[in-house]
Amino acid sequence: MQFNRSDIDVMSPRFRAQFINSLSGYKSANLVATRSRDGKENVAIVSSVFHLGANPPLMGVIFRPHSAPRHSLENLLDTGEFTLNQVNMEIYRCAHQTSARFEREQSEFVEVGLTAEYEEGVFAPFVQQSRVKMGLKVVDHQIMCNKTELVVGEIFMVLAPAQSVVDDGYIDIAGLGAVAVSGLDSYHVGRPLERLAYAKPNQPVRPLVCETAQSE
Repeated sequence: MQFNRSDIDVMSPRFRAQFINSLSGYKSANLVATRSRDGKENVAIVSSVFHLGANPPLMGVIFRPHSAPRHSLENLLDTGEFTLNQVNMEIYRCAHQTSARFEREQSEFVEVGLTAEYEEGVFAPFVQQSRVKMGLKVVDHQIMCNKTELVVGEIFMVLAPAQSVVDDGYIDIAGLGAVAVSGLDSYHVGRPLERLAYAKPNQPVRPLVCETAQSE
């Protein structure tokens, strides 16, 4: 089956959005949590988080165009701080519900049954039920060609169970029940196939063998 640009252009808006969103395959599911200067907490699911670099440790997040109120985007640009909280099997339904259009005065934490928690020295809340959490400072903000907005955050804090961190730094997200998203509304649990050793020219691909995780 072949789709040309003309075929894509005549798709209904909802069909096209689902179709194009599905093309990129599995995406990480995260909750971006913020707090306004007057203390209003906000949390929203995003599937557009990506790694930008390890030194300095940077993450990028794409937000939809600011043509309608984007409470998370407004808060993090105003305060310069936000958290990313990995979605797991126990909370994916609650996480999905955060995409509903709640009023600014409503806290998604309260409305969907999630719990805000705070760490000393961190203004933005974390999601208590998440298992891998990051605190980030905004270091860059750009408006893209389609009016979506790119926010780059520098990680200053990571919270993760000790038993999930392997001796080489790999985090066993499958063991933590991390959830992925495809399209706009399909949720998946990953099944590890294999870790492979660093690729080098003229050498066969080989499995990577290392300890599974650190002790508590």
